[in-house]
Amino acid sequence: MPESSGQRPLTSPPATAKILFGRYEIGRLLGIGAFAKVYHARHMTSGQSVAIKVISKSKVLRGNLSGHVKREIAAMGRLRHPHIIHLIEVLASRSTIYFVMEYAKGGELFSRLSSRGRLPESQSRQLFHQLVSAVAFCHSHGVFHRDLKPENLLLDDRNNLKISDFGLSAIAADHLRGDGLLHTLCGTPAYVAPEILAKKGYNGAKIDVWSCGIILFVLNAGFLPFSDSNLMAMYRKIYRGEYRCPRWTSPELRWLISRLLDINPSTRITIEGILEDPWFRKGMEEEKMRRLMRFREDIEERILKMENSDLDEDDERNLNAFDIISMSGEFDLSGFFGPVAARRDRFLAGETVEAVLDRLEIVGRAEGMVVRRCRRREKWRGGAAVEGRSGEFLAWIEVLQLSSEVVVVEVERGCGDEANEWSVEFWRESLATGAVSLTGEIPPVASAVAEDN
Repeated sequence: MPESSGQRPLTSPPATAKILFGRYEIGRLLGIGAFAKVYHARHMTSGQSVAIKVISKSKVLRGNLSGHVKREIAAMGRLRHPHIIHLIEVLASRSTIYFVMEYAKGGELFSRLSSRGRLPESQSRQLFHQLVSAVAFCHSHGVFHRDLKPENLLLDDRNNLKISDFGLSAIAADHLRGDGLLHTLCGTPAYVAPEILAKKGYNGAKIDVWSCGIILFVLNAGFLPFSDSNLMAMYRKIYRGEYRCPRWTSPELRWLISRLLDINPSTRITIEGILEDPWFRKGMEEEKMRRLMRFREDIEERILKMENSDLDEDDERNLNAFDIISMSGEFDLSGFFGPVAARRDRFLAGETVEAVLDRLEIVGRAEGMVVRRCRRREKWRGGAAVEGRSGEFLAWIEVLQLSSEVVVVEVERGCGDEANEWSVEFWRESLATGAVSLTGEIPPVASAVAEDN
C-alpha cells in the first residue's frame, strides 16, 4: 500500500530541529515572499511532508494585508480538488500565523519553464487540462483567483499541476457589487486582463480565463505574449491584444489562444467553450474532466443527508444469525441493504460504530488521507468521506450497528486514479479485525454461527 507522502514516521528529531506546536518538524526554506516564508516540514506522527507558510502578523498589519490573509483562508478552506493546493490547517501564536499546506515536491511551474524552456504541445495540453479543471471548480464554488500565473502553479512529484496562493482571490458572495461585477484592481502586470486596465467593473471568471490564455501561451512558447521594459508600453499591447504566436504553434492551438486572449470580455471564450474546443479535447477523458469539476457536490450532499436524516433510534436493527447469513452473496438476499455495486464491499465486524470510525481516522492520518466524519447523535449509525492527499474522493464508509456486538461496514470506493491504489482488502483489513465478507461466498465464521443456532 502507498506510504504517507513517501515518508516514514519521525521518531526522534534532531536536537536542533524546530518543532512547531509539538506536531511539525520544520525543515528547509522553500521560498520567501513579501510578508511570509515557506518551509518544508514533516508531521511528527505520520511523517507526512507538508509546506508551512509562516506569516508575520506585524508585517501583515504594517502592510494592511489582513484582508489578503483572510481571503486566502476563506478561499482555500472551501476548495478541495486534486489540482488545488490543500490547506490542511491554520495555526497561530501571538506574533505569527502558520498555514499548513499540501507539499508540492516539484516546485513552481515557473522555475521548470525557466530552466527547460517551452514544453511539447502534448505536455502543455495535459497541464492545461488540469488548470482548467481546477479553475472551473473554483468558479463553481464562487471563487475567482485573479492572480493565475506560472509562479502560482506548483507541480507535485508526478508533475501534476496545483494552483496555489489565493491571497488576491475574490469570493462572489462577498465581493460583487450591485452591478454583479468585481472592481478591485489586482493581478500581476504581464497577466492582467485589458478590462482591469480600463478601470471598470469586471467579471472574475473572465479575467481568470484571460490568465489561463497567458499561461497556455507561455507553456507553448517559453515566453510571455505581452512583454516590454516600459510598463505603459506593455499595457498598451495588452489593451490592443498585440501579440504573436511562435512559428511552431499549431493552427488549432493558435485559434484557442486567440479565443482566450480576446480583448473583449463579452466575446472571450468561456470555460464551457474551452471544453468543446478541438485542441483542448484531444486526448481528454471527458467524464474524468467533468467529474473533477463537480468533484465535491456528491460528497457534500451525502454528508448533509446523513447528518440531517430523520431516522429514529427505533429503526436500529437487531439481527439473528440467519439474518446475517442471508446477506451473503450465495443467498442473494442483499436487498435488505440495497444492491452492492462493483466498487462496493460489505463485511461484518465485532465492533461498535464508534470503534470502526475511530480506527478509520487513525488509518487515514497515517496514510495522509483526510477523513470527514458525519456528525450524528445516534451511536448506532455513522459514516465518513475519505479524501486522498491530492483531494481526490477515495471512499465513502458507512457503519450500521446490527446488534450490541456486530456492525455491518459498507465501503464504496471512488473511481479516480488515487482511489484505485486502495484495494477492497486494504479497507477491510484496516477497519475491522476478523471481518466477514457479505459480498462473496458464505464465510466460515458466519456458517459456524448458523450451525450453533
